[in-house]
Amino acid sequence: MSGDERRVQILQAARRVFAEQGYGASTDEVARAVGVSQPYVVRLFGSKRALVIATYRAAAGEVIAAFTGVPAGPDAAERMGEAYVRLLVDRDLLMLVMHGFMGGADVEVGAIARHTLGEVFRLFRERTGATDDDARQFIAQGMLLNVLVAVDAPQHLGEDPGFDALVTCTDGWVDELIMAREADRSGS
Repeated sequence: MSGDERRVQILQAARRVFAEQGYGASTDEVARAVGVSQPYVVRLFGSKRALVIATYRAAAGEVIAAFTGVPAGPDAAERMGEAYVRLLVDRDLLMLVMHGFMGGADVEVGAIARHTLGEVFRLFRERTGATDDDARQFIAQGMLLNVLVAVDAPQHLGEDPGFDALVTCTDGWVDELIMAREADRSGS
């Protein structure tokens, strides 16, 4: 396997490990997940910090690309929502991005997180012609969906009336997410 191919493989493993354990996970844990030595991971990336930043930058790039791919037009808001749900299907991506939003991971990760939020806001306004308030609502709804996915909302419906009422306020997006995850699992 070439160095570039191994780098991609390590980034995929780091995504999974950091999503599950946060940025406190070690390069040794990432190396074990991919089946290489810890010194090899450090040799390819230079440091754990560089690996964290590369992993987060790749995830943020996926988020921005998903929204950049939505063309402007009268149905852009709906398509942006659908793009968001498609992103939420990948729990590792969601959890990795959420760790970056929590701050404290790294100054550069924080800068990437802020840029990503700003780009989604900008793209929503640009593609939909929406007001700042509408774009803020889109971001706020997205953050609520992030949190609901992070706490496994679809698996816990019916356990708490207040929680169920909150999920109901998502205008059916949690239902969309459940269907998208089922389709993803079945390979459709």
